[in-house]
Amino acid sequence: MKKISILMTMGLAAVVFTGCKSLYGQYERPDVNTKGLVRDPVSITDTLATTDTTSFGNLPWRSLFTDPLLQQHIQTALNNNVNMLNAALNVKMVEEQLKVAKLAFLPGVSFTPQGTLSSFDFGKATKAYSLPISASWNVDLFGSLLNAKRSAQMQLLGTKDYQTVVQTNIVSNVANLYYTLLLLDRQLEILNDMSTLTKDTWEKMKVMQQTRIGYRSTAVQSAESGYLSVQAQMVDMQRQIREVENSLSLLMGQPAQTIARGKFDQQSLPEQYSTGVGIQLLQNRADVHAAEMQLAQCFYNVNAARSRFYPNITITGTGAFTNNNGLVNPGKILLSAVGSLVQPIFQHGQIVAGLKVAEMQYDQAFNTWQNTVLQAGSEVSNALVLYNASAEKSAIEAQQVEILTKNVEDTKALMASSSNTTYLEVIQAQSSLLNAQISKVTDDFHKMQAVVNLYQALGGGAK
Repeated sequence: MKKISILMTMGLAAVVFTGCKSLYGQYERPDVNTKGLVRDPVSITDTLATTDTTSFGNLPWRSLFTDPLLQQHIQTALNNNVNMLNAALNVKMVEEQLKVAKLAFLPGVSFTPQGTLSSFDFGKATKAYSLPISASWNVDLFGSLLNAKRSAQMQLLGTKDYQTVVQTNIVSNVANLYYTLLLLDRQLEILNDMSTLTKDTWEKMKVMQQTRIGYRSTAVQSAESGYLSVQAQMVDMQRQIREVENSLSLLMGQPAQTIARGKFDQQSLPEQYSTGVGIQLLQNRADVHAAEMQLAQCFYNVNAARSRFYPNITITGTGAFTNNNGLVNPGKILLSAVGSLVQPIFQHGQIVAGLKVAEMQYDQAFNTWQNTVLQAGSEVSNALVLYNASAEKSAIEAQQVEILTKNVEDTKALMASSSNTTYLEVIQAQSSLLNAQISKVTDDFHKMQAVVNLYQALGGGAK
């Protein structure tokens, strides 16, 4: 009979464990669409042909941003920025939660001493005492604790990904604001030069009004207006510089102050870019990886929801030094052990509903992950097209600036030597030159911005 009982128990266990394989399954990455993820910025074939699996996004930020002052500002921001500090604290909090999930496999131990005094009809008091130590262990036969631990591990990885996202954003934002300051400085230099040019034109026109018969005062007034217009733009440019300095100071976690910086024309950035293969975005992009870790967490939550259909087995052991309500003096050691099994039968549909909700949350997480991958590809494509378009425009505008500079010189010479050239031609030539210079500098800045955006879109900042 005993052998039959053992065989039946072993057979029942085999059936149970066969039906519970899905409770212990490890997360495996499902298929995700990465074909044609990055669009070619110029080719009519539309899809970027990848010849190199090395990604530009793998570069350490110090290798990309070589300006010593910019490196100093980035490091200051990484050390002081409040979002970076809070992200580090989030990682520590989740690490503590993971410790709790791991400790759930160990028995819970408690010490609950008790003592009573009792007397019947004012008789002699009876002293009773007990000094018990209890240990309770939840036997994880059906993976409830295991899946909770795995889910916490995925949450920790996702939180670390968030920390990397914050770091990437800080590096990129500091670089963009720094380059914006360089752009504004260069534009202010152009306006200073144009201020000198327009003032010189105004002064010459005043002399011409005094020396030439019929030279109208409206010409002098227009020249003066052009000079004052440039002065107003300079004031506005100085305001923008202050505002960007304030924003960059805040990003670095310090009071608003003057930002030390280099020169716009002295910046050196790579000119050759490799995006790597599309699948690399799944690992390099911290936000993409975090979305996958959320999917993995939902996977283990589904397993945990399934495990709730199975029994919960608990073993409790107690050891106490007690006088057994005053019957034994001195006290003796009392040992006891209890095993309990709780099999859910009717839970008002809560277990079934919980499983359905967990499965739908998994589907939502998969959709979010796939969309995050597509968004990453779109951001890479946008950065590439911005760089190529800005580089092409800058080359064209360089020729335009050269032509317009000569045009201003020639027009001023003609105005001084010939009465056929009017003040309006000089002002128009100066205005065209100013606009072309500003446009070229702006497009050069867009190239810098595109490099930062591409580095961020490819998952940079993790090094």
